Amino acid sequence: MTNYELMRWLTFPIMTTHLVTVRNDIKRLLKSNTQRSKKISVLDVGGRKSPYTINLPAEITLLDVPQEEGTREELNLGFTSEILTNIQKKRSNIKDVIIEDMTKSTLADGSYDAVVCIEVIEHVEADDVFVKNIANVIEEGGWAYFTTPNGDYIKNEGPNKNPDHVRHYTRLELQTLLEKYFDNVDVHYAVKTGKYRVMGLKSFKLSNPFGILKTIFANIVNRFQSKGVENTSQETAHLVAIGYK
Repeated sequence: MTNYELMRWLTFPIMTTHLVTVRNDIKRLLKSNTQRSKKISVLDVGGRKSPYTINLPAEITLLDVPQEEGTREELNLGFTSEILTNIQKKRSNIKDVIIEDMTKSTLADGSYDAVVCIEVIEHVEADDVFVKNIANVIEEGGWAYFTTPNGDYIKNEGPNKNPDHVRHYTRLELQTLLEKYFDNVDVHYAVKTGKYRVMGLKSFKLSNPFGILKTIFANIVNRFQSKGVENTSQETAHLVAIGYK
């Protein structure tokens, strides 16, 4: 375990509800694959600086598009040589790094046991091809885990629109899309939104210890608020979807 991974491991319990939820879900899914004799291979799509797969007991391959001028560069999306170098120094479970657009995938069918795709699909224009290619690279018996903004409640319109988001899916839209390529699909809501969630999104600054405590408190409160919201379409921030092959 690197120093970076140790720091992340120690602070995960006080991080945002979304981060904690995703990591707990992925760990549960990894445990369900314990019948495999080899370490599980996971493709982390869009995982350029993904904290979600840090220090998990799996062989992680990171895949992301190259960073280009314009919106991607402004929002720090995609890979750069600097990001690649930093990742390889900080992470001990990275098996490989691939710079590629998943909608133009050259990966062989059945290359991975699982795929993780966190807050990425809303950025993809050709979402049907994107999901199809993800399903293709997963071997039989594997799974794909997605999260995306909850389009039943959060609208991508108006002055606060996310310029890099192509669409926000409703639960039905995401279910329908994934069912085209996965045998079994579970889509549900996650993370109660409101003032505590927003307060918990603020970054930790050592120069402001009171602010750190306030953020930690907000995340703990939001964690309790978010219990049992799986079928609550309103005032929830995310959709979580798992597709099984």
